[in-house]
Amino acid sequence: MSRVTRRRFLEESMIATAVAAATPQLLQADDTADAAPNSTIRHAVIGCRIRGKVHASEFAQQAGVEVAYVCDPDETLANELAAAVEQKQGKRPQAVQDLRKIFDDKSINTVSIAAPNHWHALAAIWAMQAGKDVYVEKPVSHNVVEGRRMIEAAAATGRLCQVGTQRRSLGPLQAAAGFIKQGKLGDVMFARSIIYGNRGSIGSKGVYDLPKNVDYNLWLGPAPMTKLTRPNLHYDWHWDWNTGGGELCNNNIHIIDTCRMLMGLEGLGQSVLSIGGRMGYEDAGETPNTQIVVHDFGKATIVQEVRGLKSDPFSKQFNAGWVIHGTEGFIADESLFDGDGKLIETFKGPSENHFANFIKAVRSGKREDLNADITEGHQSSSLCHVGNISHRVGQALPPAKIAAALDQAKLHEDVARTFARTVTHLEANGVDLGKTPLTLGQHLKIDGESFVENAAASTLLARTYRKPFELPTI
Repeated sequence: MSRVTRRRFLEESMIATAVAAATPQLLQADDTADAAPNSTIRHAVIGCRIRGKVHASEFAQQAGVEVAYVCDPDETLANELAAAVEQKQGKRPQAVQDLRKIFDDKSINTVSIAAPNHWHALAAIWAMQAGKDVYVEKPVSHNVVEGRRMIEAAAATGRLCQVGTQRRSLGPLQAAAGFIKQGKLGDVMFARSIIYGNRGSIGSKGVYDLPKNVDYNLWLGPAPMTKLTRPNLHYDWHWDWNTGGGELCNNNIHIIDTCRMLMGLEGLGQSVLSIGGRMGYEDAGETPNTQIVVHDFGKATIVQEVRGLKSDPFSKQFNAGWVIHGTEGFIADESLFDGDGKLIETFKGPSENHFANFIKAVRSGKREDLNADITEGHQSSSLCHVGNISHRVGQALPPAKIAAALDQAKLHEDVARTFARTVTHLEANGVDLGKTPLTLGQHLKIDGESFVENAAASTLLARTYRKPFELPTI
């Protein structure tokens, strides 16, 4: 068995074992806990669909917290969630369409943001400037500059800003991070971030009617005023560059954040390179559904891998997650393996409800009590953003030319192998890479949070804002 094949075999075996060994974490809010002596925290939820419903449920069941507002430009969604919250907490929150009404209400202490990505930064900054502490969903921003501005706003206002990267509240992962920090995994040189999921077409591009009861001006906010060009306004904004960031920003953000946490990595690395495309169908979506992103941190490499077409799982029990490679072994999920793939131990540790952690920090007023401060969320979100930027300034090429370019780039040896597996996967889905080629992104050199001598890529670090939804200068 070759070294490369053996590594792949070990990864698959370890993941299956780790998933079986992991202990399910009870992370629901504790509604029996005694309330802190402080007065009731009045909370507002912005965004009333999938994650917003979770936010409302979690905050409503915490002792000493009242969900006082729910907000969505879709009036129907806001009213539906208000009714659900009333059943849970016994008091109906106000349902509003315009989030600025919440910021003007001085009785509101905290805000959580589950709106589409393009609203995250502006809503969070406005909330902090209005004196509210903020819980914001991942990715924290639509672009790199927005995330940095959020950090500046938190510092300038003294407000707390927690990010919805919940795995940072898992005790076993905190223990695993400590294990690596102590040098017990040896030199940590490589990590893999994996999201495999079958996402079909979102429908043909065209001009579609807006849903009733939606204030489209408020829904777009900072984004350009454009017509609706896909059948569904909600959710499918993920696949439009004006409002979303594709699967990297939708799901892989969680996994690469976990890799950073475990490996103790800071910043955006030395370079980034993407290979990908929207493969298998033509629809109204713009973002890749198949993508490999390589982050070179000098001492270590992280490879993000996304598959949106039908795929065998990475292993029999594993469609999403991480594998951390060290000279003394591997960590997959919450388990440690030796160099031969033998399970050594599954990490243990007390976990904390992520929403409760935010409320605890609000009551203490201590930023250090947050498990996922905005600085960490910004760095992980920005890794996804720079991967997408590499793709957007890239060039469509046949597989042989991409393979040759990867060889010349002198990247980690696993990158070429991952690309070859991706080509095989696409061909198995009937994709003709001659007619629908993948895009080889530019290999972008990074200095801090800027690109080195690349004007086209640098333009995409920020965006132009639509009045009056402009990003404040801090």
